[in-house]
Order: sequence, then structure tokens, then C-alpha cells
Amino acid sequence: MKFRIKQVSQKLDLPVSTIRYWQQEFAEFVTPERTNGGQRRYDDKDIEVFGRIKELVYQKKQSIGQTKELLGTNGRPEEGIDWSDQTILLTGGTGSFGKHFCRQMLERHNPKVIRIYSRDELKQHEMRIEFKDDPRLRFFIGDVRDGKRLQRAMEGATMAVHAAALKQVPACEYNPFEAVKTNVHGAQNVIDAAIDTGVRKVIALSTDKAVNPVNLYGATKLCSDKLFTQGNAYAGMKGTRFSCVRYGNVIGSRGSVIPLFLQQKESGTITITDDRMTRFWITLDGAVELVIKGFYYMEGGEIFVPRIPSMRITDLARAIAPECKVEMIGIRPGEKLHEALTGEDEGRNTISYKGMYVILPNMSWWERENYHGG
Repeated sequence: MKFRIKQVSQKLDLPVSTIRYWQQEFAEFVTPERTNGGQRRYDDKDIEVFGRIKELVYQKKQSIGQTKELLGTNGRPEEGIDWSDQTILLTGGTGSFGKHFCRQMLERHNPKVIRIYSRDELKQHEMRIEFKDDPRLRFFIGDVRDGKRLQRAMEGATMAVHAAALKQVPACEYNPFEAVKTNVHGAQNVIDAAIDTGVRKVIALSTDKAVNPVNLYGATKLCSDKLFTQGNAYAGMKGTRFSCVRYGNVIGSRGSVIPLFLQQKESGTITITDDRMTRFWITLDGAVELVIKGFYYMEGGEIFVPRIPSMRITDLARAIAPECKVEMIGIRPGEKLHEALTGEDEGRNTISYKGMYVILPNMSWWERENYHGG
């Protein structure tokens, strides 16, 4: 069924002028048909997108730019996954991403169960209290280095999100063996356990530091990406499919620079490694939406990359604490001045699709015709 703009306005309780403005601003996400007279006709999917925009702008107080970012990772609502029938295994589930993923999934999608798999007993206890003993959450103490325990935790799961990793660049530089055990061997354990227990879809979190890596953390994540891509061939006829999502720094996550700047603001001096340094940024909402969108569209072997902004760290510092003195302390071991979200060699297989970039695998099991990039 098609709707005139006035009907859309009435359905959403919004002025026609607002619908027209959003049509211009969000033209990539709202694609009405045109009549012979040039008038727009909207379908149910368009109305769903307008409803999502209304929620983000009016209820969550997101700016137009922030809303575009979130739509860029969520896009047009898609059908095809009955979340109420899904049991999701989440490694590293007590981290910043893990908790936000659980919150969004429980509030918006109502999965059957989310299993939190992590090694920190205290964080699990605190998370259990924070989520008020939600019966849809299950907690498993375990490390991704422990393949047998991981396999037991995955029994009966239908999906998995692999978020566990050693993420701090200096820590990985100074503890290389430990970084490899968690980020590489741990990834291999996730792949083996998922295949052996019949998990249908697995998404692993990657990082822009895996592109042309100069530090051990980036190198281990590049290796992890390769493992998950090739995991589709390794699975054979078992049917388990693996894909990755890759993004930059997460705003406000534990260990990121923003909490550090807020803490340093009290002292009157903010430390920056180099005034030329830039980083890509994504919100926690954007990171979670990217994973959800990946589950919708994955065929196996893709790396999904959001369209996100980059900014200078000095500009961020001035925005947070304009009155503070800025002290340059020099680049830390393993740091780059600028990151990239796709490598030069990946460009040949990268398409623009549904408001994001998709790095396609160059493997025979994968059918390109499922995607039509624009």
C-alpha cells in the first residue's frame, strides 16, 4: 500500500513540513516512488524509517548528524530474523560494548536468551545487579583461551558475537604472548566451538587498527579477521557462517580517551600524544546497530564498515575542556598518526551498501549477486 505525504504525517503525528525536511536530509534511507505527476508515494518501510528518525531525534535527542550515523548502521528495518527464537552467546559480554548490546537487544528485540561469557566474576555480579536479574541473561565464567569451556557455553546457541579481546595497544606491545593467546588463539577457539555446536551466525568485532597494522594489537586483529573470513570454508557443510564488523574508537567506552580527558580536566592539563593525530569515532549505539545489521545481511566472509567521521584528537580535547592547558607527551609504542577503515588491497572488493561499506570476501563459497552496491 502506498501513502501520500499527508497520510504519513497523520500516521506519525508530525507536521508535513517535518516529513518534507526529513525526506531531504535522509534521502539515502527513505526512497519513495514517484507518480507520473512527480508526487512521492511512501510504503510501510519508509514509514518505519520515519518512525525510527522520530524516535532518535525526539526521544533520544540525537542531532541530524548523529541520527544519520545510526541509520547508516541500521538503515531500513529488515525482516527475516525472529529474535524471540534466538539464543545469543556474547564473549566479552561485561565490557562497554557487551553491556550496551545487551541493553539494546533486551529493550528492542527481546531475544530468547543472551549468554554472557567473560572471565571477570565481579563484573558479572555488577552486571547482574545493573540488569535487575533479567531472566533472559545467563552468565558463564570463562576465557576464550579455554576451548572446552567455550564449547560448553555455546551448546544450543544460534548466534554468537565475539567481543572479547585484549584491546589496549601498549599492553599488547608489552605482553605479546598474552595478546596472541587471547586475540588469535581465542578467535580460533570461537570458530571451532561455533562449528562444533552448530551456531548459525557469528559476528566478530574488528578494529581500524587491523588495517595496515603497525602494532601487535592491530596485527592480532588482522589475523583474527583472516581466521573468521576463512572460517566459512573451514566450516564446510556444517552451515556456520562468520563475518566481521570493523569500526574505530567507541565514544565513552572503557579505556578510551574521552573518560581520560574528563578526568584530566579536573587538574587543568590534558595530555595529547601528537597534535596531528586523528581517529575515527562511533557511538555505542552505532556499534551495536552495526552488529545487528551485520546479522541481517551477512552471507559469510564479509567485513561490514560503517560510515563514521574522523577528527583530530586536539579538536576533541578543546571541545571537552577548552579552558585546559594541552601538554604534548609523544606517541606511545605502537601508535599511528592516522588510522584507516579499509586497506588499499581491500578497495577492489569494497562496495557501498545500505548506508555502509562492505568488504567482500574473494572466496568461491560466496555469491556476490546477493549484494547490489550503490
